[in-house]
Amino acid sequence: MVTTKQLTEKQKLFCREYIIDLNASQAAVRAGYSKKCAKEQGYRLLTYAHIQEELSELSKSRESRLEVSADYVIQTIVDTIQRCAQGEPMLDRKGSPVIGYDPLTGDEKQLYKFDSAAVLRGAELLGRHLRLFSDRVEHAGPTGPIELITADTTPERAAELYRRMFER
Repeated sequence: MVTTKQLTEKQKLFCREYIIDLNASQAAVRAGYSKKCAKEQGYRLLTYAHIQEELSELSKSRESRLEVSADYVIQTIVDTIQRCAQGEPMLDRKGSPVIGYDPLTGDEKQLYKFDSAAVLRGAELLGRHLRLFSDRVEHAGPTGPIELITADTTPERAAELYRRMFER
């Protein structure tokens, strides 16, 4: 394992500054590197293995000190979703429960409100963590996925694809 003794004092300071906001340019400036070339310097420093190891150690140290982990973050999101999804009784100006009618049964019942935007945002964060959503756009035509004509495409297949493009 590489130790911090291989880092210069300026590099150590860069690492401590970088861990604050994960902004390499600003960390380079705060560590004493030239403002003029801070962006390039920050990028270059992040490419060094010994800098990456130091950042990893600092990150682990911060996580243990703050007792923050991926489990903690996910549990906080789940807890927030559950709290926001719980219905809160709707009250009128006098503090009395608001009564409404159930559209299905016609019965009177107490009305509740909940924070649907927060529930959906929490679900989105969890979905991203679980990779349920794709940022990739898949293109398809009415007859299925688009197939490109390449140098390897046979003339017969190219003719068929061309015909399919203009079919309705």
